[in-house]
Amino acid sequence: MLERKALSIIIVNWNAGIQLAVVVNSISQYHQGLVSSVVIVDNASTDDSLAQVEMLQNLPFKLQIVRNTDNCGFGVACNRGAALAKSEFVLFLNPDTRLFENSLPVPLAFMQKPINQNVGVVGIQLIDEQSCIAHSCARFPSLGMFAAQAIGFNRLPRLRHLNMHMTDWEHNETRAVDHVIGAYYLMRHSIFETLGGFDERYFVYLEDLDLSLRAHQSGYQSVYLADAQAFHAGGGTSRQVKTQRLFYSLRSRLLFGFKHFPKHQAWLLLLITYIIEPWSRLLFTLAKGSWRDAVHTLQAYVLLIRSLPEVLLLSRR
Repeated sequence: MLERKALSIIIVNWNAGIQLAVVVNSISQYHQGLVSSVVIVDNASTDDSLAQVEMLQNLPFKLQIVRNTDNCGFGVACNRGAALAKSEFVLFLNPDTRLFENSLPVPLAFMQKPINQNVGVVGIQLIDEQSCIAHSCARFPSLGMFAAQAIGFNRLPRLRHLNMHMTDWEHNETRAVDHVIGAYYLMRHSIFETLGGFDERYFVYLEDLDLSLRAHQSGYQSVYLADAQAFHAGGGTSRQVKTQRLFYSLRSRLLFGFKHFPKHQAWLLLLITYIIEPWSRLLFTLAKGSWRDAVHTLQAYVLLIRSLPEVLLLSRR
């Protein structure tokens, strides 16, 4: 039998608009007595997303709102939300998701089985805007994977095995994986605290992958459940800021490399990122005739060049 009120849900919001109220409504509809609290951590939104949530009435769980005075990043916001959680499990949920009837009871029942005590993280099948199963799992990256991504080799059919994202698997069966996407990231609260939560050096991107890797190194599995579903639009509010999205993804990749790769590989990754990748990205965007994307690429690399001293400083910690 499922333990009641076993779950706290953390949602990080940044100008999510109506999506935020929609996901909270879906939690209210399908909570099934399992949700103790929902914590919304707002990263200085300027839209009315919080106001729409505050209009919701008779919610069957405790709703807490943390208002950050500036956008402190995804990892920092998640950690602040998790610090308020008192339940056995924490679920980090994107505002562009929506729960279904089996989104909570199936993964919680799986986690609570004694045989699964070595499972630290669970993700479920995510359905996209085209009603297709999203390829939401990933492999732990190697230098070869990051280099193939930087140069564009992973786009070639014979080299798709170098893709970090598991696009070569249909995501139609339950299995242990390296990493499940942070859009729906269910974790034992005790393990989250033991590992120190998300590494706050990542502003956004790869902080969830970093946590999955640390959980793996501590002896815990990540499992993808194909018999539970939730909706995920994908892209979230980062769709609004293409330049910043590319900049932060490249920055996070460098931080990940310096943290987890041997030093010589991390430095090689840095050289590939700064010297080779800008040209490969520009070549692909111009080949598609997308001048706007080319401008976004150049702007992102200007930001990345300016951030190099900060990246190197953070990498020493």
